Amino acid sequence: MTKVGLLPADTYIVKNCTVLDNENRNILLKLYQPIIGSVAINLYLTLWSDLDTSQIISTEYTHHSLMTNTRLKLEDILEAREKLEAIGLLKTYLKKGSINNYIYELYSPLEPKEFLENPILATALQNNVGKKEYNKIIKFFSIPKINIEGYEEISVSFGETFDVSTDVFTSDNISGIRKVNQVDIIVTEKIDLNSVIGNIPDEYLNKKSITKEIKSLIYKLAFIYNLNEIELTELIRNSIDEKHIIDKDILRKNCSNYYTFEHKGSTPSLIYKNQPEYLRTKVSDNSKLSKMIYTYETTSPYDFLTGRNKGIKPSKKDLSLLEILLIDYELNPGVVNVLIDYVLKINNNKLTKNFILTIADQWKRSNIKTVKQAMDICKKENKAKTEIKKVTKTVKKEEKPIWYGKEVEEETASEEEIAKLEAMLRK
Repeated sequence: MTKVGLLPADTYIVKNCTVLDNENRNILLKLYQPIIGSVAINLYLTLWSDLDTSQIISTEYTHHSLMTNTRLKLEDILEAREKLEAIGLLKTYLKKGSINNYIYELYSPLEPKEFLENPILATALQNNVGKKEYNKIIKFFSIPKINIEGYEEISVSFGETFDVSTDVFTSDNISGIRKVNQVDIIVTEKIDLNSVIGNIPDEYLNKKSITKEIKSLIYKLAFIYNLNEIELTELIRNSIDEKHIIDKDILRKNCSNYYTFEHKGSTPSLIYKNQPEYLRTKVSDNSKLSKMIYTYETTSPYDFLTGRNKGIKPSKKDLSLLEILLIDYELNPGVVNVLIDYVLKINNNKLTKNFILTIADQWKRSNIKTVKQAMDICKKENKAKTEIKKVTKTVKKEEKPIWYGKEVEEETASEEEIAKLEAMLRK
């Protein structure tokens, strides 16, 4: 997929591909916002507001008007749009021309139950809000329990209330009627599922019971828990019920327990793997600087730090620091790489947490988004430190006694001078 630069003059229309209601707002704010952030949610709600209540397709707008309405920069809109696309709330279509035309298709958020059953989304939500808040969210969307003991259901059936006419009207023209449409998140298929299923005997697992839904779940579990084919095969074997069918709930639980055990109680985190494409620098030469920028932009912080550690995997402490920089400070991966490299160079190869977070705080306030911006601010800081050292050295030099570093000529005192000195000492 080719990335295209977005310009303020580029136009867009919004197409409503679903049925949106006020309950969607609760779901967006409580389930989606902790993962993709308020800027992405703001963009979604703004595109939603572009649709008149009686319209399925909005009028045409420019991205300049979108920038004005949201008070966002173009690069922030791009980043927010990518998050909406990745999480299944938006699809984007492009028609190139002297002025590019975009179509933004809006889709409904998942129902709370579907969301919380999705291992990737549920894990990302828990990582961002913490276990205590996560349990509050589950309680918010749960149906309250009422004791109906002693009550009798007296609801009537359809047939008891309505009669069916002999004149039956049918219509074949309902295929285009709007309904609640949702887009599932797409993950990279790292494993060969056919190979995994093939390793389980037919008498143990009913292969015909493996639906598209179960396949999708397996791919998501493999992605979020970073499982290889051998691990996954064993976990699936332990999740087959007495009917020789994979129990989805047991499989989720087994994968979660396995990961927690292997990683000493920690849960997986979801972060950008490397610098977003639209924030990368166009490299046109093979200079050392261009190669350095390319490395920062195309390497994940985990792999970059592993490389700086000469192949040794980062410690749990260092991994936690990376997550803070990427999630809490919202620094892009390429920017994190520059920060890590800079600190290692000026701090005797030590990653001191408070020192790094102080710089990260400054970079966040300075809205450092690209590798080039991060490198420039490092150069500026380094130059400022060099100037301070020069000034300090000059001041110290001026404060030295006039006799410092000079040879003193030795003279012998006369008998009269010695007598005067002894008299002073006696007094």
